[in-house]
Amino acid sequence: MKTIKVGGVPEHFNLPWHLCIDDGTFRRNNLDVKWRDFPDGTGAMCKALRNKEIDAAVILTEGIVKDILNGNNVKIVQEYIASPLIWGIHVAANSPYRRLDDLKNTKVAISRYGSGSHLMAYVNAKNLGWDPAELEFEVVGDINGAIEALQAGKAGYFMWEHFTTKPLVDKGIFRRLADCPTPWSCFVIAVREDFIDRNPAAMQTMLHTLNEVTARFKEIPGIESALAKKYDQKLEDIKQWLKITTWSQKQISVMEINKVQEQLEELGLISEKKENAFFLANHWS
Repeated sequence: MKTIKVGGVPEHFNLPWHLCIDDGTFRRNNLDVKWRDFPDGTGAMCKALRNKEIDAAVILTEGIVKDILNGNNVKIVQEYIASPLIWGIHVAANSPYRRLDDLKNTKVAISRYGSGSHLMAYVNAKNLGWDPAELEFEVVGDINGAIEALQAGKAGYFMWEHFTTKPLVDKGIFRRLADCPTPWSCFVIAVREDFIDRNPAAMQTMLHTLNEVTARFKEIPGIESALAKKYDQKLEDIKQWLKITTWSQKQISVMEINKVQEQLEELGLISEKKENAFFLANHWS
């Protein structure tokens, strides 16, 4: 039985992993997959990969591409979610901000530097014609820290996945001013290089097992209700989310990697681009 420690956000995208763990599918294939939730997102997972606290992560594409360029010895073994991530732009419900332009000179709440909430703030600024170099940040750790920061006026807005954050909008804690989709497929599976080198067969088995579930995930009877209950979502919201979400069973394309690098370079977040082999595991490229 091979143990593989995997990290990911505690969000609806990752239910296929929990199904494989809870119903023993991984174990039947001689894998002991141990899941660790990272509510504070990509930046925390990058750190955990560097520190060898986890072997693999289901992680935002832009975040791991940037961290690989910064020296994290991991490789992307597969695209996980092929559709864009829809980032909601949120303010405190009682704040005076009504339009995106109102946010121009306010601080951005981010989970941590290098996180998706950090990088997407630059993408959003570029989309709105703001100077990304003028952005200022308030590090809040996770969504609970964001609630406190926005309500206390320490930051003006917070970007987080639309549907994960919607219960806070419904409860009148946040207001969502707009959405900002990623210009690329949003989640990949990244694995430490040393772990891949030692355990190529186990990695192949893990991906094959997971892919069998994600390929039929939307057709699982009662899956909408299971998602709504587990992640505190309204059934109609889950149905809408499922319509726009696509799981992948293949390696991420060269085009997508290039798209991420070009955007990061244009925003001044990386100094140079690398060849695709720098990011992709040889076994799967």
